[in-house]
Amino acid sequence: MSTNDWETVIGLEIHAQLATRSKIFSGSATAYGASPNAQANLVDLGYPGVLPVLNAEVVRMAVMFGLAVGASIAPRSVFARKNYFYPDLPKGYQISQFELPIVSQGSLDIVLDDGERKRIGITRAHLEEDAGKSMHEGLGKFTGIDLNRAGTPLVEIVSEPDMRSAKEAVAYLKKVHTLVRYLEICDGNMQEGSFRCDANVSVRKRGASEFGTRAEIKNINSFRYVEKAINYEVARQIDLLESGGKVVQETRLYDPDEGETRSMRSKEEANDYRYFPDPDLLPLEIDQAYIDQVRASLPELPDQKAARFSSSYGLSDYDAGVLTAGRDLADYFEATAAAIASSPPSAEHAKLAANWVSGALAAALNANNLEITASRISAPSLAALLRRIADNTISGKIAKDVFEEMWTSGREADAIIESKGLRQITDTGAIERAIDEVIAKSPAQLADYRAGKDKLFGYFVGQVMKATGGKANPAQLNELLKAKLIASPD
Repeated sequence: MSTNDWETVIGLEIHAQLATRSKIFSGSATAYGASPNAQANLVDLGYPGVLPVLNAEVVRMAVMFGLAVGASIAPRSVFARKNYFYPDLPKGYQISQFELPIVSQGSLDIVLDDGERKRIGITRAHLEEDAGKSMHEGLGKFTGIDLNRAGTPLVEIVSEPDMRSAKEAVAYLKKVHTLVRYLEICDGNMQEGSFRCDANVSVRKRGASEFGTRAEIKNINSFRYVEKAINYEVARQIDLLESGGKVVQETRLYDPDEGETRSMRSKEEANDYRYFPDPDLLPLEIDQAYIDQVRASLPELPDQKAARFSSSYGLSDYDAGVLTAGRDLADYFEATAAAIASSPPSAEHAKLAANWVSGALAAALNANNLEITASRISAPSLAALLRRIADNTISGKIAKDVFEEMWTSGREADAIIESKGLRQITDTGAIERAIDEVIAKSPAQLADYRAGKDKLFGYFVGQVMKATGGKANPAQLNELLKAKLIASPD
């Protein structure tokens, strides 16, 4: 198999659960984790004679998303019935939007591995209700149906087939994930199913203009699985075509245990669903005044924030991108940088804060499986530690030890520094005395250094640091040591 002869074409359909307290067409709660069927009322169960009532909050959230991706907001959109039979769909149809969606023709930019930006088109984003959930575990040969999710509001975000690798697809998925959380329209919890995607994957001979036959991989709920599923599917399709076979248009599932996709059912075309306008719901009409009102409520978006971090704080594009990957993370960084000094943060203080937030703090959070909002060290506390690096009270090396103590004990930096006597030695005379003692004890190394073995400088630095308990100011130590080592012997 030569993948160089083939081009991958990928489009994603992302389902983001809107963060409303009630469902899209009923007053049932949407909270996660309730007992089966405890949050399903007569509307959700599809009882005869009940009527759906549109939740106004889902409209606002969909419009927010559309504006954030530079899309057109339809002045008139229509809800339709998507007809199909499945046990967890009690009405026998799903209320969705088909020909006239609320959002169309937007885009998002992703950053590729080489730093290049690529624009991914968004065909549409439409509102719909979720179905229930089939349960199998612990039921033997039976299947249970939990209708708590039935009627949960979703916005389905459909991309153009603009992605050419699994990595691009993951980058786009992460970008949408970041955006919906910035907008606070979706909590992005992939384990609970609040954010999941279907991947449409096909291959074609490189240089061909026609798309190949696609397979749709359903309901993938982790970034890692999206990459693995797409890569497996691409390899499967290429092997199939090169062996003389044909790719069948179908729906497939990804099995993470086996690391493979498996056929689920042949892919239905739109006409198989027999879409028609829902007779119980009026067309949704949105005027410009409403759109302007929603636009005014938009927060600073991730790309805007990253650009500001670069221009205002002098951060690299990479650092700015890392720190704006989450709204809470960006807020934590800004609070830390601002608290290092009373005046607006200098570029030096901002870089110091960026390094620690994306370095030691991120590592501690990951090791303990914590979100930034649950950090054991607050932004003001981290800033207090960084102030002691900035004013040379402690070195960066000692600061790492202080950070560990802060994380485990909850104590503040200054208290730890004082109780453990960690203040940096900045007295020139004390550092010189330590250097003289080390040199006196290392005549052979001194001779070798002066004979041209420059790497021995590190040996002397290490010995002086050992003699001072790691407290000598590194910059002063290097300067004084260089002068002593090149000085002519008495």
